[in-house]
Amino acid sequence: MSTLKSQKPFFAHVDAAVKLAKAIDADAILVLLDKAVSWARLHKKASPIGPVIVATTSEKIIEAGEKTEVAFIQVEMPEISAQNQLTQAVLDAVTADLIKSGSTVVTVYSGFDNEEIDTISVLRLTERLGRLTARDLRKLETKVPLDTLKMVVDTAVAIGREGREGNPVGTMFVVGDHTKVLKESRSGGFDFVKGYTRKERNIFDRRTREGIKEIAQLDGMFVIAADGTVEGSGRIIDTSPVEITMTKGLGSRHFSGAAISKNTNAIAVVVSQSSGTVRIFQNGEVVLRIEPLQRAMKWKSSGETA
Repeated sequence: MSTLKSQKPFFAHVDAAVKLAKAIDADAILVLLDKAVSWARLHKKASPIGPVIVATTSEKIIEAGEKTEVAFIQVEMPEISAQNQLTQAVLDAVTADLIKSGSTVVTVYSGFDNEEIDTISVLRLTERLGRLTARDLRKLETKVPLDTLKMVVDTAVAIGREGREGNPVGTMFVVGDHTKVLKESRSGGFDFVKGYTRKERNIFDRRTREGIKEIAQLDGMFVIAADGTVEGSGRIIDTSPVEITMTKGLGSRHFSGAAISKNTNAIAVVVSQSSGTVRIFQNGEVVLRIEPLQRAMKWKSSGETA
């Protein structure tokens, strides 16, 4: 735990953030932290504004604050910039119903010095930013548990936002009714999850999600059971043709996702390679959509042209 003296600059920024939040009628305060502070003091200062949310890459920090009134969100990509970590945290907060679409959030974080809190900024959650919420997912008539669906969608959003090594990546997850989905598809080649135990290939395991991100750039879809187990990877949809009305510009991956969701009781979550947009299909139709916020920057060497 940080000493009282070392926390003084941090709480000076919190005080300034609270004043700003009151002035602009903000709805919440979100703090990006990589070390523990006095959670009771933070909640006391910031709670009159609205929810007090702490985003962190550290599981230990979350465990230390579990019994407090502060809401914690774990940022699962510590290597990305502070701005992108905030983006992920805001999306997760919207999905978890901690904040709502259209909210104004004051954020406090380390923008320049990784060791010290030094930046206060304002995020206005337009519909584009806060399109997907847990309430939206609950409206889907599916036997897939909400936690599984949220985990799959979070993974898809991360892939759409970050790509892989700076390159855009398109992929698809088909969740639920996995026995029929496997029958309505065929192997596209090597199955990367074959041979692993159910525990080792469950999407709730961070290592599984990281593995998915690595192979998402390959052709084929991921088949996910209702309990989060990855039942197959690199699979090609081979289902009966269906009549589908699709938005102009969407490609074969989206048509396949619509078709498999029409011919089974599964939900297809499709990441667009061109835009990173995530579309959720049920019964052959797009029922939810979420846009990426920022893609990881790809630095070019001096010999490359822009």
